Amino acid sequence: MSSENRLFALLEKYLMGPMGKVASFRFVRAVMAAGMASIPFTIVGSMFLVLNVLPQTMTFLEGFFNSTFFRISDLYMLAFKATMGILALYFNLVIGYEYTKLFAEEEGLNVNPLNGALLSMFAFFMTIPQLMLKDGKISLVQQIDDHTKIISGWEMVDNGVSRLGTTGIFAAIIMAVVAVQLYRLCVKRNWVIKMPEAVPEGVSRSFTALIPAFFVAFVVLIINGILVALGTDIFKVVAVPFSFVVNIANSWLGLIIIYFLIHALWIVGIHGANIISAFTTPIVLANMEANMHGANIPFAGEFQNSFVIMGGSGSTLGLTLFIAFLAKSQQLRILGRASIAPGIFNINEPILFGLPIVYNPYLAIPFFLAPMATATIGYWAIKLHFVNPIIAQVPWPSPIGIGAFIGTGGDLMAVVVALICGIVAFLIYLPFIKLYDNKLFKQEKGEEPVL
Repeated sequence: MSSENRLFALLEKYLMGPMGKVASFRFVRAVMAAGMASIPFTIVGSMFLVLNVLPQTMTFLEGFFNSTFFRISDLYMLAFKATMGILALYFNLVIGYEYTKLFAEEEGLNVNPLNGALLSMFAFFMTIPQLMLKDGKISLVQQIDDHTKIISGWEMVDNGVSRLGTTGIFAAIIMAVVAVQLYRLCVKRNWVIKMPEAVPEGVSRSFTALIPAFFVAFVVLIINGILVALGTDIFKVVAVPFSFVVNIANSWLGLIIIYFLIHALWIVGIHGANIISAFTTPIVLANMEANMHGANIPFAGEFQNSFVIMGGSGSTLGLTLFIAFLAKSQQLRILGRASIAPGIFNINEPILFGLPIVYNPYLAIPFFLAPMATATIGYWAIKLHFVNPIIAQVPWPSPIGIGAFIGTGGDLMAVVVALICGIVAFLIYLPFIKLYDNKLFKQEKGEEPVL
């Protein structure tokens, strides 16, 4: 077995196998579904935010905006507050729905996805108000000063209720899982009220959820009571391990590991971006909101498609253009020209499987190195304040430069850095694709046998 084949075998055994198992977990699939479902709403909300911050980067627009858009900003920013401002609720509802649906389909349980979603929201909302134990009495926190506004336990910020935003995503995920598992337990143990078949489905469904709702209420109240007695709550408990994970992901080394894993999965034919995004989506959305409030975190929003993988996984846009117009091999030229249009919009499955890059020892090295190099450039460009941090979610198919420009609130330097990333990725591919092109060209001329 050649060294290249041994490498692919090791990746299949030690990476594809374990990650494939992780990706098959119902919990992970539900989180992936929640991330995908939230995208349209985060994009819509972000576009209104970009409109609000555009004069900060293009100061010549300030006078015009003051006399026009800013007069109604409280009106149109409702679209932002109703998306990014309650993003945890989106995650909670979708996970509750999808997680329940998976149990219904794969275990044959008589559970209703809508009930699962509502029970998840019920559990989540019971954890949001802040409680305190004082003199043997549990009461809702009341605190209003220059820095904090907590009214009847509900902490208010500019975007609305603080814990409904991105800071509450991880707690929302956990409470959805707890609620659905309790619902599943009730149904498996037959702890439900069954109505006659003649009763309308809507009425029957509501009674089916009655006992699970009581069960969820008691369990969550007990959890709340214990945590309050210990001087904490579910949000503070969850923040400890997740903040550790977030800090690692936000480091340069953590970023490199993330993109190594994505592309190691791709090289053996597994959609690495989909799998890893199940874990990173809550992080990048929370980071994006932190950037809106003055933070400077590179790994936020669509950092990936803005600076790292222009043209698709592996950052193959420059490679696609090269083979389309400069390859000697007719096979590569035809493939490249057919792949330009999707490549511009960050879709490169034709290249991954048609070139191919998957299982191709000639192109495996640059496929790993290019996104690591572009991630490094994008990371340090933001970290060192050459480029504004990402504050708005943009559609992932946004062409090179456009996504970076909009995502950073109209920073022209972001366009320059995105183009530099694309050029650097192409230069990494260049010597490897030339070797591969020469080999295919010789095969087409009959000078070498076709493997």
